[in-house]
Amino acid sequence: MTEKKILIPGLGLKEGQAFDLESGKPIENGMTAETLCRRCGDNGGDQLLLWDQSETDADHEQVIGMIKEIAREVDTPILAGGRVKRLEDVKKYLYAGASAVFLQMSLEENVDLLKEAASRFGSDKIYAFLPDSSFAGRAEEFLQLGASRLILGQGWTAKEGLALAEKNLPVFLAFTGPDAEALGGAFSHPSVCGAIFPADPEQPLMELKQQLKAAGIPVETLESTVAWSELRPNSDGLVPVIVQDYKTSQVLMLAYMNEEAFQKTLERGRMTYFSRSRQSLWLKGETSGHYQYVKSLALDCDNDTLLARVHQIGAACHTGSYSCFYQTLAAREHKETNPLKVFEDVYGVIQDRKIHPKEGSYTNYLFDKGIDKILKKCGEEATEIIIAAKNPDPEEIKYEISDFLYHVMVLMVEKGITWEEITRELANR
Repeated sequence: MTEKKILIPGLGLKEGQAFDLESGKPIENGMTAETLCRRCGDNGGDQLLLWDQSETDADHEQVIGMIKEIAREVDTPILAGGRVKRLEDVKKYLYAGASAVFLQMSLEENVDLLKEAASRFGSDKIYAFLPDSSFAGRAEEFLQLGASRLILGQGWTAKEGLALAEKNLPVFLAFTGPDAEALGGAFSHPSVCGAIFPADPEQPLMELKQQLKAAGIPVETLESTVAWSELRPNSDGLVPVIVQDYKTSQVLMLAYMNEEAFQKTLERGRMTYFSRSRQSLWLKGETSGHYQYVKSLALDCDNDTLLARVHQIGAACHTGSYSCFYQTLAAREHKETNPLKVFEDVYGVIQDRKIHPKEGSYTNYLFDKGIDKILKKCGEEATEIIIAAKNPDPEEIKYEISDFLYHVMVLMVEKGITWEEITRELANR
């Protein structure tokens, strides 16, 4: 099967700011780098290229921090690089959240580092960046040293880049912007893996992908496994849609789709409904900016109701509430049993203790004693788990694991690590 082609919006990072890859000028649209990257991913970007343009060690550390923040905000895989001087820098990018790292081949020390980096972290995580066609003669060498992909910079013409593809070398080509005709022509070569172009949060990449798909280019789009004709609309030709936050599963709203709204949702990747009051299509967020980006669509057993899991921008409700279901009519006291919700709640209490100390609190005692005491307790509790595991009674090990997880959460708060970061790391594995 032909490898799908990917679209990669990219931006430079230095001194706490985002920079346009093509012009080198700061991006000044009022968005943080995290928001810009999230929007590019939500709009259909398959991967994000983050170019570390820092010049000093202090600035480099600041950029690493920015990459960490971006990785927390977005689900889109990150390709990072730009300032690699030693193997430790590759590790920093990967630990910050990058799924792969590119090394600049214009620096001979990076050529020497390629093999070591590929051996240490895996070839699939190491790419080679070739700024211009003067490096064409060494392209195969870089792949033999361990790079899994070649990224061609703006110094390459389309003809020169495609000449490498003709040699069956896996390349990413640089474009000044996403253009269906230009991309289609380049993507016709099997060895062209994808395209890199400057990041623009308003680029309708999902719609661009639909054009490429129609031209026979293998790209990732939203495709329904069930046709509208197999759904069972109500007497008005509408299907109700229950909308959930994709991370928390919180129910946000209920709306309706007709066939056109259903197709537009798939094409755009943004929730589109049919307004019964206005009798017209309604792109959620068109006036407020509170778009809902589709993560998944599911169908119930009777084929008459859809469940949409979305990334909600801003509030879902017209009142300004995040969810339309904010009025509790009746409730009985109950224990929360959702594991992640329990972890997050306990984590929140521990975090609050650190910010607002409480006299007599054991948690505050640990924070006051410092990192060495916290680490000692984690070690002790890990040992208790091992001892309890030898006991045939499962109750003891439940107790010890709970103790261990509590102390680990104290450590997480002390080090500024969240459950979302942990679950993201586990998901990446």
